[in-house]
This record gives sequence, structure tokens and C-alpha cells, in this order.
Amino acid sequence: MGAWFWAPEYWQARAVVSHLLAAVYLLGFASAVHQFRPLAGEHGLTPVPRFLSAVGFRRAPSLFHLHYSDRFFGVVAWTGTVLSGAALVGLVGLLPVWAWMLVWAVLWALYLSIVNVGQIWYGFGWESLLLEAGFLAIFLGPAHTTPPAPIMWLLCWLLFRVEFGAGLIKMRGDPCWRDLTALHYHHETQPMPGPLSRRFHHLSPRLHKVEVVANHASQLIVPFALFAPQPGADVAAVLIVITQGWLMLSGNFAWLNLVTITLAFAAMDGGLLRWPAPPTTDSPLWHQIVVLAVTAGMLALSYQPVRNMIGPHQVMNRSFNKLHLANTYGAFGSVTRTRYEVVLEGTSDRTGESGWQEYEFPGKPGDPRRRPRQFAPYHLRLDWLMWFVAISPGYGRSWLPGLLRAMLRNDRHALKLLRHNPFPDEPPALVRARLFRYRFANRQERREGAWWVRTPVSELVPAVSLDELTPA
Repeated sequence: MGAWFWAPEYWQARAVVSHLLAAVYLLGFASAVHQFRPLAGEHGLTPVPRFLSAVGFRRAPSLFHLHYSDRFFGVVAWTGTVLSGAALVGLVGLLPVWAWMLVWAVLWALYLSIVNVGQIWYGFGWESLLLEAGFLAIFLGPAHTTPPAPIMWLLCWLLFRVEFGAGLIKMRGDPCWRDLTALHYHHETQPMPGPLSRRFHHLSPRLHKVEVVANHASQLIVPFALFAPQPGADVAAVLIVITQGWLMLSGNFAWLNLVTITLAFAAMDGGLLRWPAPPTTDSPLWHQIVVLAVTAGMLALSYQPVRNMIGPHQVMNRSFNKLHLANTYGAFGSVTRTRYEVVLEGTSDRTGESGWQEYEFPGKPGDPRRRPRQFAPYHLRLDWLMWFVAISPGYGRSWLPGLLRAMLRNDRHALKLLRHNPFPDEPPALVRARLFRYRFANRQERREGAWWVRTPVSELVPAVSLDELTPA
């Protein structure tokens, strides 16, 4: 291949990208080990065997079409955990090209298998983002080879679609992004606020408008500079990293921000990352041919996301194929103005007249006196879905009754996803779901110990016993 094919000055960038992607894979597999079986296992809230009986391989490519059991799932998830850990510490980078490709291909195939049967629990845009970035990592090559420029370009192209798509959906969506008032609400109403979100929310309206303007610039203008000659691409990448770091401080968005930061490093050459580069050699000819074929294929697949971005009916976070390659991205095209939370309660009093105690979730707001915690880049799937239920109860139609049954049975597998079970010894006689309006405490209320102030709105699910719930 000609000199254009190689990018030796991006050796450090490739090292950062591959290590950070391995870290995100590790988070994804660790999340699956802890959360998947109570959510979607054999006895989960939306069981995979039931899903597989209704959906064929072509609609959801997955190893689990061959066989599913919770034990086999554990083998898959732990294999991914071990391999991503090996990649994170650099062991995979010492392998020959074919072995590097094999390990990263296995990571991609295993995580794809989980996502494609994960149903509503894996319906987030950052799952597709990790899979698309992880697929490209297969062809980056180990540390002792020269980075292939086409794959580095594809990583920058992926970052461009993430940022520019998100910017467009905001400008086309909620008018609060255009009149610069979006952040008057967003920090308070976002899915899962973090420990600093209250401080961000109470910034002055003028600073909120500055934040929105900066967001529009970083998503609608800066991404074009990713393809500019250096140092232009370096500057663009640094600005994106700063913006994503700001978002990480202001809320919990799983690994969306971390993967975006990871992709930004693909645009940084050796002039910015001043690590001493070891001698490298060109990869074998067969690898070079594969890289060119993959590049051509990804560019062809990019037709759909480009059409989506420039079309008048842009949608957020859509995969146009079941392999989650060349997806469309975007977030918060609309901003909720008022925060509602679903609070689950139980009582041992069979009359339901007294003794109601609240179940606590690890991440989502509950107890008004509990400070929001930082969980990102880890992903709390049940907490996130509870936010959607507060917006529209229909989001919980397929799984909320199962969660209520688990509470009434004191199902230890499901309840381990909660922070606090007020009935550790004997299950409650009745449970219910109530809807509250939440707002951040003002300065005086904070001095009195409150982080949130909440007001009851309605009863989402009236008091119900195990006998009254429809069997699973």
C-alpha cells in the first residue's frame, strides 16, 4: 500500500482508543454479569427464552439462538469480562495481527449477542455506539504494527456522526434549544442526576445560555474540524473532550461520554500526545486488503445515517442493520420541564391503611435527603427505565408487573438491583407505585438537609397483593 494507507503519527492515539474501548467493554460485560439475569434471564422481568421463541436469528443475531440458559449466559459474560480486561492491561496488544483481530472480534460478537436479546434493557444509543466502535477496533492492529489510516478516519467519521447528529436533533426538536433555555430545566429533569447536578441547575440563567451556545458550537461546528489538517483536528478533539467532560460532571449518562471521548483521541496525532513511539512494522497484505474492504463497506452503510441526518424527519439512536454498524445517534431532542419520579412502596398491613415503606434505588432519586451519586460510566439499567415510566407509564408495561411480583415474593435476584429492601425478612402483603413531582432544593432547604423537595401527584399502581397480580 502507498504511504497514504499508514498513519504512524497516530500510534499513541490508537493506544489510547484501544485501551479506553477495552475499559468500556469491561464496564458493559461487568454490568451484564450483575444485572442481566434478574432483568432478562430465565426468570427475569423480560425472559430471554420467551423473546427467542418469538424472534428469529435474522431479526436478532445472537449466540443465544443456539442455546440459552443463565449458566451459559454467565460463561459468555465472564468470557467478555476476562478478554476485555486482558485488552485493557495491554496483553492483547502483544499478539500477532490475526490473534488481535480474533480477540476483538470475539468481544464484539459476545456483546452483540447480549444486546440483541437484551430487549428494552439494551435499547440505549450507547450500546450501538460501543458495538460500532468495537467493530472498528478489530482492524486497528496491535501495538507493534503501524496504525492503518482508513480505520482512524472511520473512527473520526463515527465521532462526527455522534456529535453532529446530536446537534441537529436539538436544533430541529424542542424550541428550548433554539431560544437557549434548555438548561434551565435539563440538569434537574435529566434521567439520573449526579452529585453536582444541583449546582449546575442553580447556575444563573445567563450561564445556562452560555452552556447551550457552547453545546451548539461543539456539536454543529467543531466536528467538521476533525477532518482538518493538524493542528486543527487536535483542537477540535480537545474541545470535544472538554465538552464531554463537562457533561460527565453534570449528570450520569452511562458510558456515552466516555466512548465519545475515546473517539476524540482518534483525531489526535503525535504532536499532541507526546509519548515515545516504539518501532512499528506494516501489517500483512491480507490485513491491508481487509481494512480497505471494511472501509468501503462502512462508507456504503453510511448512506442511511447521512440520509437521516440531512432529511427533514431525523430520528435519534437508530440502527439500520442488526449488526449495529453505521448507526444514527442523537440525544435530548426534547427536554422535559418537570421532573416526575415513580416511588415503589410496600406494607405488611393487609388493609393497606398504614405501614407503607419505600424501596430505594441505587441511582435514581428517591429519599429527598439522599444526595445523588455518581455512577457513570457504569450503567444502572433499571434506574434508567424507571425514569421513562415516570414520563409515560406505557414504558413499564412489559416489566413493571414483574418487578412488583418480585417485591411481593422478596425475590433476592431482582431485589439485588435495588439499594434498599425495607422487608428483608418477610415479603410485604401489598405493594404500590406512586408518582411524585421532584425539584432540587433551594439554598435554605439544602441547609435543612434536603437535596430534593417532592410533592405527591397520583397513584400510578394502586395497592396490590400477589394474588391480584396476573401471573407471569
